[in-house]
Amino acid sequence: MLAKRVRSFGATVFSEFSALAVQHGAVNLGQGFPDFDGPDEVKEAAMAAIRSGNNQYAMGGGAMALRSAIAEHSERFYNQRLDPATMITVTSGATEALLCAILGLVDRGDEVILFEPFYDSYEANVLMAEGIPRYVLLRPPDEHHSHWWFDFDELAAAFNSRTKMIVVNTPHNPTGKVFTREEIELIGGLCRKYQAIALCDEVYEHIVFPPARHLRMGTLPEFADRTLTVSSGGKTFSLTGWKIGWALGPPALQHALRQAHQFVTFATAAPLQAGIACALRLPDGYFERLATSYVAKKRQMVNALAQASLRPVEPEGATFVMADTRSVGFEDDFEFCRFLTTQVGVAAIPPSAFYSEPHKHHGKGFARFAYCKTESVLDAAAERLSRWAAGRHRPTV
Repeated sequence: MLAKRVRSFGATVFSEFSALAVQHGAVNLGQGFPDFDGPDEVKEAAMAAIRSGNNQYAMGGGAMALRSAIAEHSERFYNQRLDPATMITVTSGATEALLCAILGLVDRGDEVILFEPFYDSYEANVLMAEGIPRYVLLRPPDEHHSHWWFDFDELAAAFNSRTKMIVVNTPHNPTGKVFTREEIELIGGLCRKYQAIALCDEVYEHIVFPPARHLRMGTLPEFADRTLTVSSGGKTFSLTGWKIGWALGPPALQHALRQAHQFVTFATAAPLQAGIACALRLPDGYFERLATSYVAKKRQMVNALAQASLRPVEPEGATFVMADTRSVGFEDDFEFCRFLTTQVGVAAIPPSAFYSEPHKHHGKGFARFAYCKTESVLDAAAERLSRWAAGRHRPTV
């Protein structure tokens, strides 16, 4: 009974491992949502909106109060001036913004370039739009590269006259890579050469670890007319359940996105938009404390993995650590993550789920750990990993 566009999808990897974690009482470092709440004043702003009767449909493009707050945020942090009426659309989370951008801009047979590993909705969205995904590998650090990297020639070869779009996720999930200015400028130059669009997923924009710096492609004048920037309030304000996202970019690209958006969700929750408008206007100190808190969480997670001989790859941003599992005798990421969840009591995500079928072997020797958790949860995970490391033996199956 399934339509062809969804027949190959199956359940997400997050569903499998979250259920397994519950079943075995594992510390869940799989799905990347915070286990702590957002600021009280932001929640109060949403509750005040509910009490005041702001409970009906918002404008399709988003409440103007929120769009104005997004514009102020962009100017404050990026010196980027945006017209709230024509250059900002509010969506039901960044996931909807990405889908609507792809539905509104990609035709059957158009090619969309994805960096692997990719967040799993990217490929699904392209396939639902009947586009053709093209893949460019991100490679782990080696003797010549201190961070995850891609081959410039390989990326250039992926572009051609059929390329409609490239999806750029920075800071990157799951690797923690922050794309450099040189990389951003290369991508932008190829987009201009081939008249392609850069769809930039920047939901972790405020979780970046120096010396890495987040560069928004849409702020570079030579690429601004071909860039759609997507972000949300979920990760920055620890309110992922609110699902308030947005897309920024020139009116022509906004029009394409809105043509799809009006028939996908039309509008998103009105009182929660009021809450996120408040959040975006929080003092600079909030954003500084957020980044500082994640530096500490990252260090706690990296140390725990290293002490368990899992060879973590130091992230530059976002809320995940990729760890090499081959040093403890596991060549298959699904086997390792099932073992870790059921026998050690720590849940992680197998990253081969974020690769195309021909390239899954590139993710097989890794596991992804989320550290957007409270200190006590990270301590519990570290204690279990330490206990396992102390008495480690290869499981018999």
